[in-house]
Amino acid sequence: MRGGGVSNLDYWLIKRINKANRDFELIADGDRIAVAASGGKDSLTLLELLHRRQRFVPTDYTLVPVHIISDWRCTDQDLRAWLEQYFQSLGLEYTFREISIMRDEGGHRQEPDCFWCAWNRRKALFETAHELGCNKVAFGHHADDIAQTTLLNLFYHGRLETMEPKVEFFDGVITVIRPLVYVPEREIVRFARAAGFPCSGIPCPQAATSQRTRMAQLLRQVEEECPRVKVNLFRAVRRRKGEN
Repeated sequence: MRGGGVSNLDYWLIKRINKANRDFELIADGDRIAVAASGGKDSLTLLELLHRRQRFVPTDYTLVPVHIISDWRCTDQDLRAWLEQYFQSLGLEYTFREISIMRDEGGHRQEPDCFWCAWNRRKALFETAHELGCNKVAFGHHADDIAQTTLLNLFYHGRLETMEPKVEFFDGVITVIRPLVYVPEREIVRFARAAGFPCSGIPCPQAATSQRTRMAQLLRQVEEECPRVKVNLFRAVRRRKGEN
C-alpha cells in the first residue's frame, strides 16, 4: 500500500479524520504538529494517514514525529533503526528523546508504575514539542481508546468523562489533538497490515493485567450484542457536555 495510490481503506480512514477535523477543528493552516510516534500500529497509522492526507487537502501543516525512549526495559535498537528509516522515507524532520523513569524525583532507583511512566513520557513529549516549535501534539488514540477511557472513568471514578479530541495545555501553548477519534481499532489493524508496518512497538510490561485491558475485553463482549456501543458511549459524553 505504501508508495502507491489511495486505496478504499485509505479513503475511508482519511474521511474519518476529515470528519473529526470538521467537528473539532483539529488541524489548521500553519500548524506544526508533533506526532507521538511510539512505533506501534496506532501511531504509525496516524502518521501515515496525516502524511497522505496532505496531498488532498488545502490545509498547510507540518508533521514532526517524536519517539520517546525510556529505560524501563531494554531499548529496542531494531525498532529505533526502522523508525528512523521510515521517518526519512516520508521526508520528515524527526526526533528521538531518551528519558529515565527508573528513578524517582529524588534520584532514587524505583520500580515504575503506569502513572509514573505515562507522566514522564508525556512531559518529555510536551517539552520536546515546544523545543521543536510545535503548537500541537497528535496522539494515535482511536475510538476503542475513547470508549475504554469512558468506562474506566465511569466504573473507577464515578465520572462520565473521556479523552477529548482536542485539549489545550499551558494557556494554549500546546494543543493535544486526536484525529483518529472516529476510527475503530479493527480498521487500524487492517491498515497497518496492508501498509506492511513491521513494528509492533514495545509492549507495556503491565498491559496484560491493566484496568484498560479489562475494559477492552468487556467492550468486545458487549459489542457482540450492541455493535454501536462505542459510538453510544462517545455520544453520551458529548451530550453530557451539551454538544452534539
